[in-house]
Amino acid sequence: SDMSFEELLRVQSDTRTRVSKQVTGGKKTAESTKAPMKQQQGKKGPLEMSAKKPVPFLRQVVSVTKKVQRDPRFDDLSGEYKPEIFMKTYSFLDSIKKQEKEMVQKQLKKCRNVEQKEKLQQLLNRMTQQEQAQKKQQKLRERELSLKRKQRELAKQGKKPFFLKKSEKRKLELAEKYAELKRSGKLESFLNKKRKRNAIKDKRRLPSQK
Repeated sequence: SDMSFEELLRVQSDTRTRVSKQVTGGKKTAESTKAPMKQQQGKKGPLEMSAKKPVPFLRQVVSVTKKVQRDPRFDDLSGEYKPEIFMKTYSFLDSIKKQEKEMVQKQLKKCRNVEQKEKLQQLLNRMTQQEQAQKKQQKLRERELSLKRKQRELAKQGKKPFFLKKSEKRKLELAEKYAELKRSGKLESFLNKKRKRNAIKDKRRLPSQK
């Protein structure tokens, strides 16, 4: 009763602010104790942080399994490459390639379109070259295997095994090529072509007459 009207209004406003602070503070503490952060969505989903609290510097990050790419050419799990085993395992591809070549040859005979015929001819030439290269590689492997067998036999007998140099291997290759050309009857044409190539090379090496 002794207080003035202005003092009563000031006291009422102070009590209201104090009560509101207590109420809001109690809600915040309850919410913080109940759920500081939302639940994770799924096993691999990100954690949803509350927007009412500042994000900590060190956050809990979901670990992601890193995919490691494996190259079978350089991985020990694929085993050691052995040409003999590889050729035996994939020998069925030779019959498939042979059937494809025969199919291309039949299409080439029936084709009347010039552009399509050129494409088929290029494809046939490529297949023939691949076949010849494969046969050449097969012969080289057979020669190397025969040399290894001879070296093993010499080692079993107690003799010193011999190792051919690159030049000697090249001579053996030329001798085999010469014998094969002679059997097929293409030796003379091969020698004529080689003479022409050598003559062109010699002509280029000569000094120009000016």
